[in-house]
Amino acid sequence: MKKNVWVGLLVSLSLVSFILTACGSSEKSAGTSADKKEFQYAMSGLYKPFNFKENGKLEGFDVEIGKALAEKMGMKAVPVTNPWETIIQGLQAKKYDAIIGSMTVTDERKKSVNFTNTYYQSGAQIFVAENKQDIKSAADLKGKRIGVVKASSYKELALQNTDKDKVVEYDSDITALMDLPTGRLDAVITDQMVGFPIIKEGAIKIKDVGEPLSQDDQAIAVRKEDKELLDKLNKALEEIIKDGTYERISNKWFNRNILGE
Repeated sequence: MKKNVWVGLLVSLSLVSFILTACGSSEKSAGTSADKKEFQYAMSGLYKPFNFKENGKLEGFDVEIGKALAEKMGMKAVPVTNPWETIIQGLQAKKYDAIIGSMTVTDERKKSVNFTNTYYQSGAQIFVAENKQDIKSAADLKGKRIGVVKASSYKELALQNTDKDKVVEYDSDITALMDLPTGRLDAVITDQMVGFPIIKEGAIKIKDVGEPLSQDDQAIAVRKEDKELLDKLNKALEEIIKDGTYERISNKWFNRNILGE
């Protein structure tokens, strides 16, 4: 009888010890998650001057904005690249914390992610070879070969203005723009902020024509469940705008403030 009592007591003590250990492990894991020190943010790395690789290092406006936001949040900035066509899937799979990659806010994307406040505004623009004279506006695009980046919002604009078999998809805006002087493409639809610096540099002989086809808000994407991060990013964004950090970064890359305010 006494033996059975002692056995029962030992079993009970073992169960209590197991429960306490399990509770301690759970609390430790929650603490580790809450004390996250790194802020990982993704981009394609193919969208100069916003995000691109120079000597193996990520550079550009998006990269520097991410670093400024991380600093305000007291975190270490870790920019990473991911193919654009799967960048939202990567976010949902928790490969990184956010997307700071010049992502246009659309109703369709809002179904999958939450967006911060706008961190810059731009618009879709038609670009053609510098010596091209037969395209002066969107009305002249019918039947013309138009280059766009894969999985971008510019593809829909191209389809609205030319035939489906005339829309050519590229991995990079720069590659598409380089095909304009060669005659492989008649036009490219991409962001103003991509084409304008290239025109200024003169590296590719192109020009912009017509009015912008759209006015777009660009924002930072986070997972639907990451409400706390969304609030932190909006607060940090407000701070870098107020203290002049945003304007300094913008002027470095574009010689103007691209926030649109």
